[in-house]
Formats: sequence, C-alpha cells, structure tokens
Amino acid sequence: MGRILVSNSEISASLLSNYPLLSAFLAFAIAQSIKVFTTWYKERRFDVKQLIASGGMPSSHSATVTALSMAVGLQEGFGGSSFAIALVLTCVVMYDATGVRLHAGRQAVVLNQILCELPAEHPLAHSIPLRELLGHTPPQVVAGALLGLAIATFMRLLISTDRRHSTSGVSKIVCSLSNDIVSY
Repeated sequence: MGRILVSNSEISASLLSNYPLLSAFLAFAIAQSIKVFTTWYKERRFDVKQLIASGGMPSSHSATVTALSMAVGLQEGFGGSSFAIALVLTCVVMYDATGVRLHAGRQAVVLNQILCELPAEHPLAHSIPLRELLGHTPPQVVAGALLGLAIATFMRLLISTDRRHSTSGVSKIVCSLSNDIVSY
C-alpha cells in the first residue's frame, strides 16, 4: 500500500488556517482570561490560576463549543451533518456544566464542611479538601455561549475581509506562524 506523505509545514498550515479550530481556541483563551478579571472584580485580587481553572464567569467550555458550532455552521452550512454533530456536542457540554458539574461542586462544599467537623483523630480528618468550583450557573453558561458566538462571528468577518483583500492580514500571520513553527 502506498503512503501519503505530508510535511510538517503542510500540517501546521492546515491547522493554523482551520477557522472552526481557531475560533474554538480563541474563545477558550479569551474566556479563561476574562476569569482573571472577574475574580479581581469580585475579590479585589488577581488570581493567575484562573487561567487554567474550571468554573467561574464566563464558562470557557461553553464559549469553546459554541464558537466551534457557530464556526462550523458558518463555514459548512447549518443544514449539514458536521453542524449537527457540533451542536449536539455543544448541548451536552453546556448541560453537563450546569447539571452534573455544578451539583458535584455543591456536594464538595458539603463534604468539605463535614471533613472540617471531624475530630482530629479520625482517619479522614486530614484529607485534602475537594475542589468546590467545578460547574457553572446558567448565567455563566449563557455568557460563555454569547462569547463563543461573538468570537466565531468576528473570526468569520475577519477571514471574509481578508479574502476580499487578497492574502493579507490573517493569511500572512498564519503562514508566518506555520513557517516559524516548522523552522523551530
């Protein structure tokens, strides 16, 4: 059997020009970055750990999957099977964020309180506390979804504008980045 050889630069260029993938990653990065500022606003302290934390405002999971779904729909059409798959994935992730993960976090609060009240000689008294911020409230999920929609739409407008003006802007950045990655 013959093998199809693809160079690293071709792989890099195709990944870096994949509009739905870029939209999803950008939505995730922006949502996680916003969490740093929402924590500062609520608690008056910068918490860089929020860049990798789950839970909080806005939901980066919702932003990511919504941006992916919207980008797939805008690129390939809203009537295709690719969009249907992306939409079902989006619904499952958002349901999980407000359902299972939110309630697991609430249970962690109760279990941590029970641990605090155990006598010192109890074998579980010195257990590491469970993470309490796991899921999202409905407003956090909606905010993430709106962010994802906005990012995917903005990226589509940026790419459409870029194509009308030959190969400037995004295309040059993508090509430059892929060349830099391959030469590294």
